[in-house]
Amino acid sequence: QVVDEILKLNENPNVQGLALDLPESAYSSKVLNAVKPEKDVDGLSDVNLGCLIRGDAFGCLVSPTACAVMEVLENLDGKKVLLVGASGALGASLQCLLHRRGAMTMSCPWKSPQLQNKLHQADVVVVGSTKPEEIPVSWIKPGTVVVNCSPDFHSEKQRGQQNSHPVENDVCSLAIAMRMQNMVKSLERWIQSQQYRKWDLRCLKLQPLSPVPSDIEISRAQSPKAVDVLAKEIGLLTDEIEIYGQTKAKVRLSLLERLKDQPDGKYVLVAGITPTPLGEGKSTVTIGLVQALTAHLNINSFACLRQPSQGPTFGVKGGAAGGGYAQVIPMEEFNLHLTGDIHAITAANNLLAAAIDARILHENTQSDKALYNRLVPVVNGVRGFSAIQLARLRRLGISKTDPSTLTEEEIGKFVRLDIDPSTITWQRVVDTNDRFLRKITIGQANTEKGFVRQAQFDIAVASEIMAILALTSSLADMKERLGKMVVANDKKGQPVTAEDLGVTGALAVLMKDAIKPTLMQTLEGTPVFVHAGPFANIAHGNSSVLADKIALKLVGEKGFVVTEAGFGADIGMEKFFNIKCRASGLVPSVVVLVATVRALKMHGGGPNVTAGAPLKKEYTEENLQLVADGCCNLQKQIQIAQLFGVPVVVALNVFKTDSPAEVDLVCEIAKRSGAFDAVPCNHWSAGGRGAVKLAQAVEKAASQKNSFKYLYNLELPIVEKIRIIAQKVYGAQDIELSPAAQAQVDRYSRQGFGNLPICMAKTHLSLSHQPERKGVPTGFILPISDVRASIGAGFIYPLVGTMSTMPGLPTRPCFYDIDLDAATEQVKGLF
Repeated sequence: QVVDEILKLNENPNVQGLALDLPESAYSSKVLNAVKPEKDVDGLSDVNLGCLIRGDAFGCLVSPTACAVMEVLENLDGKKVLLVGASGALGASLQCLLHRRGAMTMSCPWKSPQLQNKLHQADVVVVGSTKPEEIPVSWIKPGTVVVNCSPDFHSEKQRGQQNSHPVENDVCSLAIAMRMQNMVKSLERWIQSQQYRKWDLRCLKLQPLSPVPSDIEISRAQSPKAVDVLAKEIGLLTDEIEIYGQTKAKVRLSLLERLKDQPDGKYVLVAGITPTPLGEGKSTVTIGLVQALTAHLNINSFACLRQPSQGPTFGVKGGAAGGGYAQVIPMEEFNLHLTGDIHAITAANNLLAAAIDARILHENTQSDKALYNRLVPVVNGVRGFSAIQLARLRRLGISKTDPSTLTEEEIGKFVRLDIDPSTITWQRVVDTNDRFLRKITIGQANTEKGFVRQAQFDIAVASEIMAILALTSSLADMKERLGKMVVANDKKGQPVTAEDLGVTGALAVLMKDAIKPTLMQTLEGTPVFVHAGPFANIAHGNSSVLADKIALKLVGEKGFVVTEAGFGADIGMEKFFNIKCRASGLVPSVVVLVATVRALKMHGGGPNVTAGAPLKKEYTEENLQLVADGCCNLQKQIQIAQLFGVPVVVALNVFKTDSPAEVDLVCEIAKRSGAFDAVPCNHWSAGGRGAVKLAQAVEKAASQKNSFKYLYNLELPIVEKIRIIAQKVYGAQDIELSPAAQAQVDRYSRQGFGNLPICMAKTHLSLSHQPERKGVPTGFILPISDVRASIGAGFIYPLVGTMSTMPGLPTRPCFYDIDLDAATEQVKGLF
């Protein structure tokens, strides 16, 4: 029971010191060592004793009783000190301290035959336990100093004996004072631990091989640090992490409060040019850059990445942990399940979907009175509204709190949401590419009493709950956003929210762990936060605000936090600045724009690039003209970044088929086009060492004057904000809204949602709405087929053309190559 109580107090963050007042028989090694060394104000644990004996007095807490004894003893040099009945931790502390003061020490139990002889030799006697009555005082020679530090010395029995000693010092009160000093020392150390400190990071060594092995082979060849070790290295406290296995941990949001006065580091965004279907390596550049900054330039840096969906992992794209010698490890854990955040989002999303259809069914089949009796039932003879029902009453203008006092009209308003099924926008989700769920019919069972409607499934990362997770700033903010989610309109055209359905609290409960970022590491042992993964087509496609904010505090004022935007700069970067930065209030320092010779050749007129098909010779042989022609896309993306007033560093992701002349040409054109610098990178094959020049360029660019600004004012009408993005970012001549899109714009404006930022849903394969148009298309009219809203996340998203929110599996998905070794339990074939 004592040990259990100690363990509870060990984990209590409000307890910084722990003192033990137990019967002498209870001071076992098990009890003493149950106390955390940093909370052990009695200084009796093995760790504190070991530090004392080793000479590390500053790093340990010393027994207050032993300190009190030393306080009352003077001129010990050459004196003989006998410790009687002082064994165990107290005896060890006393012997150590006495030796340091020049004393010669002896120890002896009360029952020893040599006791009388040793007492006659001693100049000082330190009594550590109660003296048996049969030991005569005459055994102690006259003039001997006797110090009694027996635990029960303050008892009446002992006080009656103390005059029998020639000289005696009561150290009890002094020991209490010394214990209080240890309390203060413990608290001071705790306060110091709460402050930011420079990292003491042990980076992992890389030994790159040529040719470069597969990503999973590289990941397996490196032994990651235990995540609790990594957490301690970067300044996280024990009670600020929740460990998932050996290599992952959730980080608690309390860290933000602890470091609220700590200045933020520099904020770096990795974006890209318009990519090929193969992708150009933004994640790999992000990881390579932080490996270079931390492991090679000794600058604190953090990578903040999105969690990958299992849709692309088992579909066509594969994993998203980076690649080569610039990746997050263990990559199979990164790509599969992680800490279950996407599963939590799926559960929350589908609970809300079920609540919508169930509510419509019950309203269709019950009277107002029956609905009211079921919504506000009598429990143990008492009838009362829940907190969320009281909030709904207030929104309806009803101030009553007693269920028995509502009028029939008020009951009708309260119980009927009157959802118009044709306006339901909330879909069910699953984290799998499943094209046959793009359009489904629900409600066909007889139990649904004819309530049949068409619906669909989206992929889980397309859920608005995922977008909310990425943009939220706290648990309270997340609850508020979840409640604001609009799922449909009622038959009067007014929005119906998750709060109206009474499900907000339940959604928050399902998301309570998902809101915490997950800590992992790169191949070189530098820290990574993996958190959120919103669909980059219909959401903003960035990792979480919370992960960025925590990382910016942990790296310190001179450190760097590097995060990544989805797709090309025209989509991901624009949304990062106009949506994410608005939500977070954070100001970016630098944009790293990733380009490849391969993508530039495509924009210069090269043949189509198709995932899974071999590259044509134009991409594997030197062709300076194609590169020069394609640099128009790079120039345009640099100009887009300059619209926001942020310096740009171009990172040219070098492939083995790129010629030195092609690489030099791209860097020269990029610098002429306004980039602060342009640097070739070889991090895929060399790790952080291959991105050192990029890291140095980013560090210099971050010291430049920053004139960051948003692209548009939120007060502008919805259509005007769409037009600004289309013209200034995409290069369109104008926009054209379909009648349905215009009707939605009018509805959202009437409902009070017109002041939200815009999140364009557009193909990532072209600056225009037509994927086949490469380079820098001009003079086109951007068609807006529909306009939808994510009110909880806080943005309006226009659909440019048709956008699928449920990918499909290709003819030969990645899962053909993925397997599990039954003997070793190792995952095979994952990218």
